[in-house]
Amino acid sequence: MTEAENAPDDILDRPIRDEDGAIDAGLVEQVSQAVLLSDLTTLRAIVADMHEADLGALLEALDADERPRLISLLGTDFDFTALTEVDDSIREEILEELSAETVAEGVRDLDTDDAVYILEDMEEADKQEVLGKLSPAERIALQQGLDYPEESAGRRMQSEVVAVPPFWTVGHTIDYLRDTADVPDRFFEIFVADPAHHFVGTVRLDRLLRTKRPVPISELVEEDRRVVKATEDIEDVARMFQRYNLVAAPVIDDAGRLVGVLTIDDIVDVIEEAADDDVKQLGGVHADEELSDPVPAIAKSRFSWLFVNLVTSFLAAAVMSLFEEQLSKLVALAILAPIVASQGGNAATQTMTVAVRALATQELGAWNLRRFFTREMIVGLINGVGFAVITGIVAAIWFGSSGLGIVIGIAMIVTLISAAAAGVLIPLALDRFDVDPAIASGTFVTTVTDVVGFFAFLGIATLWLGLA
Repeated sequence: MTEAENAPDDILDRPIRDEDGAIDAGLVEQVSQAVLLSDLTTLRAIVADMHEADLGALLEALDADERPRLISLLGTDFDFTALTEVDDSIREEILEELSAETVAEGVRDLDTDDAVYILEDMEEADKQEVLGKLSPAERIALQQGLDYPEESAGRRMQSEVVAVPPFWTVGHTIDYLRDTADVPDRFFEIFVADPAHHFVGTVRLDRLLRTKRPVPISELVEEDRRVVKATEDIEDVARMFQRYNLVAAPVIDDAGRLVGVLTIDDIVDVIEEAADDDVKQLGGVHADEELSDPVPAIAKSRFSWLFVNLVTSFLAAAVMSLFEEQLSKLVALAILAPIVASQGGNAATQTMTVAVRALATQELGAWNLRRFFTREMIVGLINGVGFAVITGIVAAIWFGSSGLGIVIGIAMIVTLISAAAAGVLIPLALDRFDVDPAIASGTFVTTVTDVVGFFAFLGIATLWLGLA
């Protein structure tokens, strides 16, 4: 009987995920107890058919000391692909506790892209020790990927490819695919390369299977397919996949030799990571921050931008101090001033978010910059007029002063137009100086809108209401 057949029914019947999509708490408790008791029957029954994404979620739910013990207990039954599904910090902690032999055995049967992803963050000495436990062919394949820059296509590619020479026939190629054991488990097209392994073109599987066996492969080759250089930035490659609806793309080196393949599952991960980084950085959070990070590391990473924000806040406070006498004469100014600045900050954040995202996806360039800027300025004017009417009426009724209503209305228009301009120009300026606008834009945009909002409102009030 198999381990699964020997396992209790409540294990086999238990769902892996709860209704919210999180890993089932009861399942986690069962695994935790099985690890504590070294109950291999239960562990194998649970993880035997578990998808790597679910197994990764299970690892994250376990206590830190239980994770490496689970892997050691399962041995070859543990799918190391699951380590690509966990937070970086958790993966690093697990790898530190495992022996080089265990890691080498685990990555040996993985696709090279997954194996490189697991090994790349290890200490260099530990990495070389693991590589030393592999065969020369396996070591060379992994080292090739590790030698490419971190954010390059070469680092993400899978080196296992199906490549045939152009002089083969369709029948020869099909027989090769059937009889060769070391072809990838999944592939979407066949690459054609000359005897020196220079990339020639691709052949779609559907066309291969619909063609007579005697036909030469050279007659089926598509030479105009998109190719990727191994040194190309992976986010640029992801945009190419999006733009041309690619499922896979060959990767070549500087000499035009075929060195690997990128597939859509790798690109989906890249797109998700890029979007996750943008969201974090727009909020002033370091892109590498994860839920599993310890408190000191999180506090340290967030402190710098909070400090910058504090310094810029003093600038806004200094503007208000210029109107100290006017504020003392009319308390309503102190009550209403933050409303103007806050509204401007929110409007600027909306514009900035669109601008930063457009820059990140290369949708904003010299060809449409003027149109985009004009559109945002018009939107700022329309919203400024709308909120000028609303806030002006409320202020006039609240404080019984029509003059105060007119002042805050004019200030609201000025501030929202300025906010629109800042939301576009600041990200563009930062991008021009090679500073990531997703990281730095928020602080500077907020400062500009606060300064403009306070200065416009209090300055107009001083002139209009005669408070000088």
